[in-house]
Amino acid sequence: MTRVADVLRFETVRAGLQTITDEMAVRFARSSLSPVIRDYLDFSAALCAPDGSVVVQGFSLPLHLGAIPRAMEAVLAAFPGGLGPGDVAVLNDPYAGGMHLPDVFVVAPAHLRGRLLAYAVMVAHQVDVGGRVPGGSAADSREIFEEGLRLPPVLLAEGGRRNQALDAVIRANVRMPDVLEHDLRAQEAGCRAGAEALAALVGEHGVAAYEETVAGVLEHGRRGLVETLRRWPPGTYRFEDVEDHDGIGDRPVPIRVAVTVGDGRIGVDFTGTAPQVRGSINSTLSFTESAAYAAVRSLCDDDIPVNAGFTSVVQVVAPHGTVVNARFPAGVAARGVIGYRIIECVYGALAGALPDRVPAAGDGGTSGIRIGGHDDRGRRFQCNDLVCGAWGGHPAHDGLDGAAGMAANVSNRSIEVMEREEPVRVLAYGFVDDSGGPGRHRGGLAVRRTLEVLAPEAVLNLRTHRDRTPPYGLAGGHPGATSATYLVRAGERRRLPAKTTIAVLRGDVVEHTTASGGGFGDPRLRDRGAVAADVRSGKVSPASARQVYGLSEEDLP
Repeated sequence: MTRVADVLRFETVRAGLQTITDEMAVRFARSSLSPVIRDYLDFSAALCAPDGSVVVQGFSLPLHLGAIPRAMEAVLAAFPGGLGPGDVAVLNDPYAGGMHLPDVFVVAPAHLRGRLLAYAVMVAHQVDVGGRVPGGSAADSREIFEEGLRLPPVLLAEGGRRNQALDAVIRANVRMPDVLEHDLRAQEAGCRAGAEALAALVGEHGVAAYEETVAGVLEHGRRGLVETLRRWPPGTYRFEDVEDHDGIGDRPVPIRVAVTVGDGRIGVDFTGTAPQVRGSINSTLSFTESAAYAAVRSLCDDDIPVNAGFTSVVQVVAPHGTVVNARFPAGVAARGVIGYRIIECVYGALAGALPDRVPAAGDGGTSGIRIGGHDDRGRRFQCNDLVCGAWGGHPAHDGLDGAAGMAANVSNRSIEVMEREEPVRVLAYGFVDDSGGPGRHRGGLAVRRTLEVLAPEAVLNLRTHRDRTPPYGLAGGHPGATSATYLVRAGERRRLPAKTTIAVLRGDVVEHTTASGGGFGDPRLRDRGAVAADVRSGKVSPASARQVYGLSEEDLP
């Protein structure tokens, strides 16, 4: 073949692999019953080589994707001969390759004429996995045994035959068995479809072309990051951030990082970070690695694929027994809290190396407002309201308003859909003026969402961020605003802890305001026209325009 033909074949197979993973994701989203998957897109897809290394990942959550290698390690350790045709493995055990129990991994092999080609993998946040709190993400559980059904790598199907005994065990341990079983089957179907599509792609182009493409894709990821890092200033950059609440009480939890750049490699070392805590905000090593990968990737050029080649260049050190690498049986249900702090720590460290690329801190992470119980007809419901706040100001532009952080990549849920499907009423939903951290580039605005409970009684579980330590600004930018949650009952309004589980009744109102984004740069250097536009749109008050940004009365709209 000619060089041109080789390149065309490579690009055809590479694009085919990417299309397969994206189609797995789309197929799953369209067939799911749970709003967490269908509306928030809280899932991810990937194709892995026979040794478990990630080759191609689909769109969706960055915080999931970097954990897939550890899940594959666990699957291959449990099944050292590999999965056979028609086999499907499942796991969610955070101490056996998983992240937290609601995130369920499903793995199916792709074979062609008896040869194992790859594994199709999907991880999805399921609606409920049992445990002491509906939804399975409570921050105030004290050990893993309180958090729900824990599955090490086991076969969901063997030789094409469904494991009915396992299905029965799962159904007996969760609050919404019909929804979970449907979504688990949809997840399995997505993996099988991906495996079948991969076999067809390889059948068309040949095993040799496929293996050459995989090697080329992995080398692209490795070389792309190496070349990028060689353009970054070498050195060791340090930063410390704080999580305000350990899941049980207002106990500060420091996260410390040293990021070392040099010789085309990067090390992310969390030595000095707080020991694991009483509550369930602890992170597994797989999740910490995933957060570190996401932070590094988000500061790179857009054409670098994240795969085993990319991650081979990033060395993560997370001491065992710390909040970033918890020791069994620590609770990890709300590990997302630490994942967000990890990313903002890495950003804070690298701001010294990349001042023209690193943004100020965002809202601290997607807020979880979860209400579970029974409606007036006695039917079980689970309302998962993931409230997305703001991005920090960037060296080149303002922070985004009302958008989930890069690591989550989810969206605010439709009010109409929520009110139709769950016994809640949305009383208010909008931006909070004057909340964005002032700066030459303003931080994104906080979001306020107010829910009224319409069920006779239910359980409210909160997982919110930065209610005491504000999102940091950079380069002279001001910090953003902190978050707050209030419960209004019978006319009495009281503030709730950042993380808690309490009973709620019909008529109770839950008012949550996210943190905002920090500002970037001196606010007095902000473009006068941009300040005036913020005043006209209601994002900044006239008083703040004068006092903080220095706008004159003549410049006010």
